[in-house]
Amino acid sequence: MRLTNQKVLDHDFLTGMYNDGYFPDHLVDKGKAILLRLCERIEAVQPTDLAGLYRLTHAATEEFNDLETEFGEAGSEIETTAREMIGEEFWSVAAFYGFSGVDCEELIAPRNW
Repeated sequence: MRLTNQKVLDHDFLTGMYNDGYFPDHLVDKGKAILLRLCERIEAVQPTDLAGLYRLTHAATEEFNDLETEFGEAGSEIETTAREMIGEEFWSVAAFYGFSGVDCEELIAPRNW
């Protein structure tokens, strides 16, 4: 699916992680891909309430949980700084699609990182 939200298309995801040598770019690329897939799902499903949005963000969070193992194998981890950056990206995605009143912790509730 081709993304249509101009705010998403103009946004540089996870730049803080790309700018920090601790996080391998090839794994940050995978994280960026997760976020872009989340955007595609939002555009495809078009959730009308926060419960619908949270279902989609929780699925994306589970993908980040799986990615944590790869970070560990590469000598890195999704630690405090990365957690904050990823959480902010989830919040940005919600805002890009017009969701207000989101609970930032609920967006990524099933996280293991």
